[in-house]
Amino acid sequence: MGRVVWIMAVAGLSVFPLYSQGIQDSVYAIEEVAITVEQIFVKEQAGMKQTNVDSMVLHNKVSLSLSDLLSENTSVFIKNHGRGALATASFRGTSASHTQVSWNGININSPMAGMVDFSLIPVYIIDELNLKHGSASLADRSGGIGGSININNRAEWNEKSSVGYLQGIGSYSTFDEFLQVGVGNSKIRSKTRLYHNYSKNDYTFINHGIAIIDPVSGDITNPIDTNDHAAYLRYGLLQEIYYRPGSNHVVSLKYWGQFADRTIPKPTSYEGPDNSNLNNQVDRDHRLVADWKYYGDFGKVMVRSGYAGKRLDYNQMNRVPGLGLIPAIWSESRQQSLYNTLSYSGGTKGDLSWEGTIDLNYHQVGSADSVSSAGYTGHRNELSTMFAVRKSFNDRVNLNLMLRQEWVDGKRVPFIPYFGMDVRLIQGVDLVVKGNIARNYHLPTLNDLYWQPGGNPGLLPEEGFTMEGGVAYQQELSGHLLKTELSLYRSHIENWIIWIPSYRGFWEPRNIRRVLSKGVECNIELQGYFSEFNYRLSATYGYTSAVNEGDPLVWSDESYGKQLVYIPLHSGNMMAHLGWGNLFFTYQYSAYSERCTTSSNDVTRRDRLYPYFMNDISAGSSFRLKRLDLSLEVKVNNLFNEPYHTILYRPMPGRNWQLVFKIQI
Repeated sequence: MGRVVWIMAVAGLSVFPLYSQGIQDSVYAIEEVAITVEQIFVKEQAGMKQTNVDSMVLHNKVSLSLSDLLSENTSVFIKNHGRGALATASFRGTSASHTQVSWNGININSPMAGMVDFSLIPVYIIDELNLKHGSASLADRSGGIGGSININNRAEWNEKSSVGYLQGIGSYSTFDEFLQVGVGNSKIRSKTRLYHNYSKNDYTFINHGIAIIDPVSGDITNPIDTNDHAAYLRYGLLQEIYYRPGSNHVVSLKYWGQFADRTIPKPTSYEGPDNSNLNNQVDRDHRLVADWKYYGDFGKVMVRSGYAGKRLDYNQMNRVPGLGLIPAIWSESRQQSLYNTLSYSGGTKGDLSWEGTIDLNYHQVGSADSVSSAGYTGHRNELSTMFAVRKSFNDRVNLNLMLRQEWVDGKRVPFIPYFGMDVRLIQGVDLVVKGNIARNYHLPTLNDLYWQPGGNPGLLPEEGFTMEGGVAYQQELSGHLLKTELSLYRSHIENWIIWIPSYRGFWEPRNIRRVLSKGVECNIELQGYFSEFNYRLSATYGYTSAVNEGDPLVWSDESYGKQLVYIPLHSGNMMAHLGWGNLFFTYQYSAYSERCTTSSNDVTRRDRLYPYFMNDISAGSSFRLKRLDLSLEVKVNNLFNEPYHTILYRPMPGRNWQLVFKIQI
C-alpha cells in the first residue's frame, strides 16, 4: 500500500497552482511531441469528471486489449480471470454491470449479463477513448452508477491515402497482426482495419492453490504448474466510411465484426488429471452504426441508428472412463439489439446552450442448454428522453442541469435529475472548483430476472444517489503543461443486486438493502520538452471504499459493514515516457492493495488476494526508409516476475516480452 500512497501525495500537492495567465486552446508541435491544451471550464461539462485518454497512450498500447490499457492508465479496476480471459470493470467500487460502455454512440453492454468483456476489445480499433466518472455518465444514458466508457472512431480528413501494418511477436507463442488501409479525399473517406491475435498462452506459475506436504518433515511446498488449455484466438474487421456532401453535413457508416475462440483453463485449486475436462467459449459479434450530423445556424441535429448482435457458445466437456469426453454444459446464447437516437443541440452566442435527446432501443435475447434443457427467452423495450440546459456567467460560473425520463416495456421509471456547477476561482486562471449532485437508476439485467435456474423476477431495480466535488487546474509555461484534478465522491445505492449461493444448490440474485461507495480520485499529468528531449509523466491514485450497509439485524450476516469482494481500497498507476530524436523509452507502474474474496472479509482464512505491484518497460526507435516509416519496439511486462492474481485461483503470467514492428506507407 505504501508504494501507491506517494501518487496521491504528488497529485494532491499539484492541485495548488502556480498562478499564471488564463490558457486559450493551442497546440505546440515539437518534432514528435505535441502539447495540447484543453479547455477545463466548459459549461456543457459543468460538475463532471471526465478522463480523455491521450493519443500517445493509445499508440503505445495499440497491440493490447482495452482491459490492459484501463488497468494501467486509469482509475478503473479490472477484474481479470487470466491473460486473454474474461476481464470486467469495477468503476468506483461498483459491479461490472454498473459501467456503461458505448461504441460510436451505441451501447455495447450485454442485455443479458449487463457487462462488457474488455479483453475482447483491441486498442487497435480505438481512435478516441473517453471516461465519464460517476453521475457524469448521465449525459449519455442512465445505469452508469460507476461511470461510462466511450469508444469512438473519427475521420482523418486531412490525411492522405495510407497503408499501415503492425506485427507483434511475444512470449507463450503469441502472434498479433494488424493491417490498416485508408483512402479518400476531403469529401469521402474510407478506413479499413483488420486484426488477428493468437496465443498458446501456456505460461508457468507457482500454484498456491495446491499444497504438497512432505510426509517426513511436514514442510509445505507449492508446485510449479502450467496454464494449460488456455489458448485464445481473435480476429476481426472494422470498416468506416465517411461522406461530406457539404460543409455542414457529415454522414458515416461503421461496421465492426469479430470472432473469438478461447479455451478456459482449470482453476489452480483443481487437483485432477489435466485432460479430465475441457472448457471452451466462442464469441461472434456484429455491430453496425450509421449516423447523419447537420450543423446549421440554429444548432446541430444528429440522427443515429445501430445494431448489435452477439452469439456466445460455451461448453464444458468432462472425461468419463470408457466413454471419453461427455458434455456437461452445452450452452448457446443469442442477443440482438436495435438502437435509434435523435438529438438536437443549440444555444446563444456563448453563455446559454440546450440539448434534447430521444433514444428508442429494443433488445431480444435467448439462452438454451441442450444438456440440462434449461434456458429462457426475453425482450425489452426502452424509451429515454433527456433535456439539458447549460448557462455560463461572466466566465466565472457554469451551471449544468440535465433531466432524464425513461420508460421500460411501457412502464415509467423514476425521474433522474442531475445538477452540476463549476466555479473559476480567479479570473483568467484555469483553477476550477466543481461539484454535482444526481440520481441514477439501474434495472436488473435479463439474466438477473429470467436465467434458468436461479433468475429472480421479483428483483427490485438499483437506485443511486451521488454527491461529488473536486478541483481541477492546468497551466502551460514555456513548452511545459501541467494538468491535475482531485475528486471526492459519495454514492448511496439502494437494492444492490448480488448473486449468492442458495439452499437449492444453485446461485440466485438477491437485493442488498444498501451499499455505500465513497472515495477519492487524483490524477496528475506533466508533459513538455527541453532541448532535444520530449517527455510525458502521468499518475493516478484511487481510494475506494465500497461497503455493504445491509440490514445488521439479519442473524449471522457477517458481510454487514464490510468491503465488497474484489474491490481494492487503494490503487494507482504511473507512466513515464521519454523521447530523444528517433528513440523512445516508456516505464509503466501499477499497484493494488489487497482484495477480499468473501463478503465476510475474514483475513484469518485464505480468502484474500495479496497486494501486487506491476512494472513494465518498453523501448524502441522509429526511422524513415525512402517512403516508408518504420518503427521497432521491445516490451517487457512484469519486469520483476511478480506472482499475482486479480481473481482467486486464476493466475496471471510472470515476466514476459513482446517485439512489435510497424510499417507505414
